[in-house]
Amino acid sequence: MTAELVRGQNHPLPDTCLEIRVSAGHPVVACTTCADERGTVRDEWIAHPGAPTLPGVEVSPQATEAPRFTIDLAAVPVAVHQVNVLLALPETGGGPAHFGATAAPFVAVVGRDGTELASFTITGLDAETALVAVELYRRQGAWKVRAVGQGYAGGLAELLADQGLPKARETAAGIQQTAAPRAPRAEPAQLRTRGADGVFTTPSTPTMPRPDPSPTAGPDVTLPDGPSGSGRQLGAPGGPVGPQQTPTPDPAPGPGGPIDYAHPRRQSAAPPPPPPAAPPAQPGRPAQPVAGDATGWSMEERLYNQIWGMFEDLARSAAAYRSAVDFAESRMDKELDTALSDPRSRIGGAGDAAREAARARYEQLTDQARQVLDRDLAQLAAESDVVEPALPPAFARWDNPAWHAYRVPMEIPMALRLGDLHLPESPDLRIPLLVRLPLERGLWVDSGRSGSDAAMELDEAQLRKLALDSAVAHAARLLAVYPPGEFTVHVIDPAGTAAASLAPLVDSGTLAGPPAAGAQGVSAVLAKLTQRVDLVTMAVRGGAADSLPPDLDTAEQLLIVNDFPHGFDDRAVTQLRYLADEGPAVGVHLLMVADREDASAYGPVLDPLWRSLLRITPVPDDHLSDPWVGHAWTYEPLLVPPGSGVLRQVLDQVTEARRSWRR
Repeated sequence: MTAELVRGQNHPLPDTCLEIRVSAGHPVVACTTCADERGTVRDEWIAHPGAPTLPGVEVSPQATEAPRFTIDLAAVPVAVHQVNVLLALPETGGGPAHFGATAAPFVAVVGRDGTELASFTITGLDAETALVAVELYRRQGAWKVRAVGQGYAGGLAELLADQGLPKARETAAGIQQTAAPRAPRAEPAQLRTRGADGVFTTPSTPTMPRPDPSPTAGPDVTLPDGPSGSGRQLGAPGGPVGPQQTPTPDPAPGPGGPIDYAHPRRQSAAPPPPPPAAPPAQPGRPAQPVAGDATGWSMEERLYNQIWGMFEDLARSAAAYRSAVDFAESRMDKELDTALSDPRSRIGGAGDAAREAARARYEQLTDQARQVLDRDLAQLAAESDVVEPALPPAFARWDNPAWHAYRVPMEIPMALRLGDLHLPESPDLRIPLLVRLPLERGLWVDSGRSGSDAAMELDEAQLRKLALDSAVAHAARLLAVYPPGEFTVHVIDPAGTAAASLAPLVDSGTLAGPPAAGAQGVSAVLAKLTQRVDLVTMAVRGGAADSLPPDLDTAEQLLIVNDFPHGFDDRAVTQLRYLADEGPAVGVHLLMVADREDASAYGPVLDPLWRSLLRITPVPDDHLSDPWVGHAWTYEPLLVPPGSGVLRQVLDQVTEARRSWRR
């Protein structure tokens, strides 16, 4: 099964003989650089069209639209711990000026038997002319692939300089000279056809490295990139533009509407059906929004892409407004300084007139910016009003009628809703927070008093109860969106304090067993899941999946841990960290309910554990940031309406479907 990677995600490589295939739709220069364990690249560790071979590495000898990298990781020098796969646009040949003007490159990692192990669609590119596509790196004696997608507007020279080469500019110029294609590989008409054959042009989205999230002051988690950015128009062409910004034209809309997405799926299949047509707009008024007004292979995928488009549009509209306000303030300060720098202007009414004029211009600019923002917010609010009722259960709130008409699914959905996000400029406009399935990292419901106003209003016991209720609701959602028998939930409750909150899971019979209590119960559950991770990891690396024990539960596993670190000894803590690091790759996930202060005695030992989990809160908190402009977004948890029986109703249906499936 192919692993479809997103930026920053890694995947184990079961084979050392690999071929990396790139589909770009236009000629690109293929290069590789090798680095030691410190990340240092040597001059002799570069493979490029002029010198296409290194020990264990071979690249395409000239610029081509479908370059190939042949890699034998067992043959690379012992000192090499990382192999970087680089792509660059040729500086000659009349091709695209930057990656944002053409189709998103698609990278596939293929084993020696031709099986596709992992793939990565490099979306969100704009002015970049060179990029690090993927990297192969050695960790604890095993090789993994990581999706990077880091672009450089300064081209190959800037990329090589960033990797530490002393003569990066000269090396890049030599590579470009030797890589010039001898003849064009495709006519422009063919490239346009490729754009309609499953690979779509990407809107302008800044490419940024993916920092490790850490629970520090301010936004402590950067949300993962969406499918490819919105590329949508809000208001005037180019989106809202502040006084400091220069308008940039949006990509030309395709025949299906003004939204253009690239989704990292199905790159070689037939093109998706067009999105539903929007009702015709009245003269002078914007078109009415339509649910699913985005590209995709199904209504679910269209809604997923549309939500990410709304997320990005709101982020950029707020950024334009804040930039305009900052510009107006700096302009007013500059005008006041200029007017009052002359002592003569301080006498009489000249100074007062200058101050009034500066303030008037400031208010005029901020009013104009607010009008543009209000227009965009109104358009997004209208779109949200249409989209929200059309969402499937996995994307919907608990009060959505979709849950009252719930039926156990037969396929895993694309994503799961964890909560809502909003900005201070629009507290009533909520954007669903969707995470892809299967989960790429564990979840941490922070039961501590994080500093938010909502948390400070509650006492410690109330906050812990809310955190555990939130975790149970998330677990119920996961159970509900997976097909019968494909998701298993375990619970560790060392002190047995969570009985009331766990009652829906226990009473419905959806748990794999009773909640584990005491040190012995903690040890038994952790040992069982650790053994599962070990067995599956060894089977995957050895290519012997059929040798797994017949009684091994192949379903995705979720471990809910309450009140950590109570009941955990040093061995249990080590096992928990192991599950957090290696578990997601083989279907074992954590859902922690913990206050970090309770584990402060461990010091920095647990820092990697907290960083490996996506932190969410049981009350509103502004600790999340977006991947485009870095706004601090307020996270709102999904709560079951008071007095509603929807949670137990859904869990009862899950249990009944399991019984029918086992017959």
